[in-house]
Amino acid sequence: MHRFVVLVEVVLLLGFCSFSGKGKGFDLPLLEEREILLEFKSSLSDESGILSSWVLLANDSSDTHHCSWYGVVCDSQFRVSSLKIVGGGSGNHLGKVGCFNVSEFPFYGLGIRRICDGRVGKLGGKLLSGIGKLKKLRVLSLPFHEFSGEIPEEIWGIETLEVLDLEGNLLSGKLSNSVSNRLRVLNLGLNRISGEIPSSFSGLVGLELLNLAANQLEGLIPGFVAGFPKLSGLYLSLNRLKGEIPDVWGSNCVNLKYLDLSSNSLNGKIPVSLGDCRELRVLLLFSNVLQGVVPHELGKLRKLNVLDVSRNSLSGNVPAELGNCRDLSALVLSNLDESCTVNGESNGDTCCSERNLFQGMIPMEITTLPKLRVLWAPKAGFEGEISRKWGSCDLLEVINLSQNFFTGRVDGVFDNCKSLVYVNVSLNRLSGKLIENHHAPRIVGRATRYTFIACSSLPSLISNSHQLNKGPVAYLSFFMSRACLRTSSFLSKTKFRVIHRIRDNDFTDSHSKVRRPGKARLLSELNSSADETMSSSTVQSSAEDLQADAESPSGGGYGNGNNKFNSIEIASIASASVIVLVLLALVVLFIYTRKCAPRDSSRIQVYERREIKVFTDIGVPLTFQNIVKATDCFSAGHCIGCGGFGATYKAEITSDVSVAVKRLSVGRFHCIQQFDAEIKTLGRIRHDKLVTLIGYHASETEMFLIYNYLPGGNLEKFIQERLTKSIKWKVLHKIALDVAQAIAYLHDECNPRVIHRDVKPSNILLDNDYNAYLSDFGLSRLLENSETHATTGVAGTFGYLAPEYAMTCRVSEKADVYSYGVVLLELISDKKALDPSFSSHGNGFNIVSWAHMLLRQGRAKEVFAAGIWESGPHDDLVEVLHLAVKCTVDTLSIRPTMKQVVQLLKQLRPLG
Repeated sequence: MHRFVVLVEVVLLLGFCSFSGKGKGFDLPLLEEREILLEFKSSLSDESGILSSWVLLANDSSDTHHCSWYGVVCDSQFRVSSLKIVGGGSGNHLGKVGCFNVSEFPFYGLGIRRICDGRVGKLGGKLLSGIGKLKKLRVLSLPFHEFSGEIPEEIWGIETLEVLDLEGNLLSGKLSNSVSNRLRVLNLGLNRISGEIPSSFSGLVGLELLNLAANQLEGLIPGFVAGFPKLSGLYLSLNRLKGEIPDVWGSNCVNLKYLDLSSNSLNGKIPVSLGDCRELRVLLLFSNVLQGVVPHELGKLRKLNVLDVSRNSLSGNVPAELGNCRDLSALVLSNLDESCTVNGESNGDTCCSERNLFQGMIPMEITTLPKLRVLWAPKAGFEGEISRKWGSCDLLEVINLSQNFFTGRVDGVFDNCKSLVYVNVSLNRLSGKLIENHHAPRIVGRATRYTFIACSSLPSLISNSHQLNKGPVAYLSFFMSRACLRTSSFLSKTKFRVIHRIRDNDFTDSHSKVRRPGKARLLSELNSSADETMSSSTVQSSAEDLQADAESPSGGGYGNGNNKFNSIEIASIASASVIVLVLLALVVLFIYTRKCAPRDSSRIQVYERREIKVFTDIGVPLTFQNIVKATDCFSAGHCIGCGGFGATYKAEITSDVSVAVKRLSVGRFHCIQQFDAEIKTLGRIRHDKLVTLIGYHASETEMFLIYNYLPGGNLEKFIQERLTKSIKWKVLHKIALDVAQAIAYLHDECNPRVIHRDVKPSNILLDNDYNAYLSDFGLSRLLENSETHATTGVAGTFGYLAPEYAMTCRVSEKADVYSYGVVLLELISDKKALDPSFSSHGNGFNIVSWAHMLLRQGRAKEVFAAGIWESGPHDDLVEVLHLAVKCTVDTLSIRPTMKQVVQLLKQLRPLG
């Protein structure tokens, strides 16, 4: 009986197969899957014909030929198991590039970056929910197209799905609460997905890769992501995540190699349990608001290649245990974006937001790491001497220790580092000869920057995209490219060019020499602490060396000549100087400790409440929370300017009320009591041509000032854009008068009087009607009273500093008059204070020298920018030029007061 039943079943099965005429099993699923793929194709835009092979063939009656279509893979039963079509990425003109915007996201996806062909093209449209009916689908990979809308729930619910890769599209919506627990790879980076990471993801215990970077995710990082035992890469950067990093890393992270939590709003401390992730290669935590110290437990990560903790609020000593990370190649402790500032001046592109302030020295254990290639730590608070032990340093290529408090001599510190291509130790207190061997320039003087770049040998961001997967190479390429781009505007068509910036240095030798190793193209730059004056000369090349004379006073240098000091005299002077400096330091320390007594516990509690003190009621409540929320935790997207005191952000408190928030570097103001007193004084200053200080917040970890927001930008931007607009002389006159009235008020009507000390175009703001307002008044004095590690007694910007102030550090109202005169010259001309066009005139030649020269030669008309000479009465224009020149003469008694400047400008009343 049993055999009979089996025989009947076989006959029925054969009959069904013969009915279909194909003999390959049940065909309905195959037909359905083919129709699903054709429906998917018809719903898409495909201008490049990527799916041109997806057609029915007239001479093929097979139901399975869709398995040969481009991007489609079937299993042994001819069921679709994989749909994989990689798009053309950004589709830019660079050809074959990484499938992401390298310039915008230089460290995105280290370890998983892929190559795509920009000529392939991209599919567009919405993802078809019918794809969810492909019941045997294991891989859905459609990266770098233009798919939009939400991911259909039917796709999330495919029970067999192991790989969901939709990276680099335009997908929106939220992550699903129902997802296949068989997922091994979930890659949704570079989309527009919002919401939180759902708790349902906790069931993805087999997950090997989770990439949700560069989306709009909010909320906390759930602790379960640290418990996926097979996870090798976790990428959550470039989102809006907040809260603390889970401190539950441990035995479950044994396979984790790449962890990127950068560019969020994460706070709290760096988890010590990360030290148990022994396979970790790349750890990126930059651009958050992390506090506390770098835990010494990270020293257990022996295979770590890259560690970047920059742009947080970290403090304390850098742990010597990092020297145990023997594979460490790139260490970034702080990172000032040099594209946003040039010698302290904002270029308006991006903003600096570095807030780390470490203590002590860089541990010798780090400087002796055998594989170290990049060490980047500008403005990080380090002090003491630069280590003289750099191991063999055969691989060290890029080092930036600028804007710290390093002291002592640096003679030959980097002599053995034969691979060095970029060194920056500017704005420290160093002396001596930085590099003395035959491979590089001999550099002398304090606070010099040395850049030695073989630009032609830079790792290519385009042709070497495979290497960019490796963290050290990506960092090396990024920092070296920035160094090259920063100086590219000075490169000429000649094979060699040597650029000198030597003003205000204390050279102990009269020459700088460059030898060319091999056939490399060299760019050597000697940069003073903050000078923009360029003196460049093209140097004749030879097979052996290039030599350029750095300008120095004739007869300078040490020796035994008749007019030179002997060694005994030098030693006596040096000893006396040391004694005087020690005595002065003791006096300053005594005064400082008296003024800045330890804060009592009650005062600390006040600051911990995140209190905002308000001087002016603007009709809406100002709290710490709504300021942070309105600036998106001080994210770069809200940044509207950078200056010497910090970055400024636009905060939209309500739909019709906005304020400007200047975030100050906490490390620059160590005495909060003194800060409070000074700010309260500034809060009482009121004038219709001064930016209004609305309120402020000051605590151990955060300081910012709140001003009224002005939509017209600053005068620097106005001057740059003026060439494309028709600006009448009447507008320029009004701006000049507004600024003069503001400064005159500070000098004559304030009690106590206020000397601005940093009058420049970027500190002059405009509204939509070209009314000008002076900002940042009083901050230089505040810094002077609070700064304990000032690198110089001068607060201001080179190019606008009065000569007597720069030389003697003695400041008076006449220093502001000089700065105003420079601003006035920029306003009427098409030149900057330190314009590159002045380089042919030699060192020290600036807009003041240029205007004085043209006026003496009877060429006043040439000072004025195109259109201005024609728009205003010539007599009035020449009168204003004479005023600007008089404001900038060296003799203080000849310079007018700002009150006199206001009176003269009021006498000139432009018509129209």
